[in-house]
Amino acid sequence: MRSTLRAMTITGMVVALAALAIPPTAASASSAAAADEGAARGGASADRVLRGYAADTWTSLVAMTDDETGLVADNIEGDLTAASGYTSPTNIGGYLWSTVVARDLELISKKEARERMSTTLSTLTTMERDEPSGMYYNWYSPADGTKLTTWPANGSTVHPFLSTVDNGWLATALRVVAGAEPKLADEAEALYASMDFGWFHDLAARPEVGINRGGFWVEAPPGCSVPGNYGDEGPDVFYTCHWYDTTVSESRIATYLGIANGQIPAESYYGTLRTMPDQGCGWAWQEQKPAGEWREYLGVPVYEGVYEYRDLKLVPAWGGSMFEALMPDLFIPEAEWGAESWAVNHPATVRAQIEHGLDEAGYGYWGFSPASDPFAEYREYGVEAIGISSDGYASDVERTNVDAGYDGCREATNPTPDFGDGVVTTHAAFLALPYAKDAVLENLDGLKNELGAYGPGGFYDSVAVGSGTIADRYLSLDQSMIMGAIGNELLRNRLKAYFVDDAFEDAIRPLVEALEFGSELP
Repeated sequence: MRSTLRAMTITGMVVALAALAIPPTAASASSAAAADEGAARGGASADRVLRGYAADTWTSLVAMTDDETGLVADNIEGDLTAASGYTSPTNIGGYLWSTVVARDLELISKKEARERMSTTLSTLTTMERDEPSGMYYNWYSPADGTKLTTWPANGSTVHPFLSTVDNGWLATALRVVAGAEPKLADEAEALYASMDFGWFHDLAARPEVGINRGGFWVEAPPGCSVPGNYGDEGPDVFYTCHWYDTTVSESRIATYLGIANGQIPAESYYGTLRTMPDQGCGWAWQEQKPAGEWREYLGVPVYEGVYEYRDLKLVPAWGGSMFEALMPDLFIPEAEWGAESWAVNHPATVRAQIEHGLDEAGYGYWGFSPASDPFAEYREYGVEAIGISSDGYASDVERTNVDAGYDGCREATNPTPDFGDGVVTTHAAFLALPYAKDAVLENLDGLKNELGAYGPGGFYDSVAVGSGTIADRYLSLDQSMIMGAIGNELLRNRLKAYFVDDAFEDAIRPLVEALEFGSELP
């Protein structure tokens, strides 16, 4: 779901509320500085701080967007010049929902927002995609919307790929636009209706239930691929050799959409794994030995495994990163609907990230998620102890590996490591707003005013907090997560209101309500 800066990441409409009665703020680099001068950590002052952050973040997204096509580039340098020559469905989707947030925060007029979204939708209708599935390819030129077959930076060959999760985020944005802007609803809904997530869904992946592949190519690529046709139309395509098989993953957005659309079976919601099962040393490659019990949902047996971290129990993500856990929560009221699952797991994940940054690693800051590398281009960051992979996403430059062993199978080699130069990613902190607002504001204030990780387009993408080395660039996806998180916080979950209509709630809410994770907060 990410650019070349991101290519190795694998994990994984209801009527609007009335606009807040807050005077509009110019989208300038000085707006956040003015807003947070002497601001308290709560109430109206805190909200003004967040609104200032949103104004500056929106500035970066405007700078990345081509006026003619309405397509946002993947990234741009910190001085808001030299935007990348490529974009993805996720980038485009993030720009669309960010435009809605900018409108609702009165950073731009309704007319400007409608024109911006209309330009983007018009371009989407002309862009080449896979006709039988209706899905978009992963890389396009922002300048003219053409599918990329060579990479802009070096001319290397691009093998056009259709990503499950990238198309999921574009489809998510189309639902938001349809719910937020009546004059564009028909166009957005038509594009959305043409996308069939059944093309990604492998019904034979597990004996009990199917799960989604990572995506497919229409022509056989170099390396591993599996020929097949889950859409039962047209020629075979070539699927990835991996599936999205873990529950706490940003890829679950595609499962939600496919079920709501009737394109994949409802049982698929229970097909992914909380942890690998505790079934002997054959599973000892995972980070720690899980505890849990077996339950059954819609006839699907599920091992409700959890990991322990300090005094918490939680369902881990593959790499222990924030966006794996919380990005879908921007649009789907998982915590509201899942009282025995997400309502506990989301705050537990946030608390684990905070405790890792402030206590275990002693960085003084927290928030770990795939982002720009302050010393290179792009890298995955997370809290490894709450990631399934035993060599998962580290939180520091040194890639410190935590190995507490696996009871009876693998001896611990590094159970209490000394961590190095921690890399904090700002979008990860923003995603935690619903669960730890005061801690988020304090963390961001330090990143901005003590470490200087702030520029004309808002927070830079990441900072190595020990050395103070800043990745002074902006990634459009990460900026759009920030916009989404601020919009939900200031506008009482308005993105969720736009996204979730009655049909979606009828299809998805009972599935979420039935879940019983083993997560625990003390």
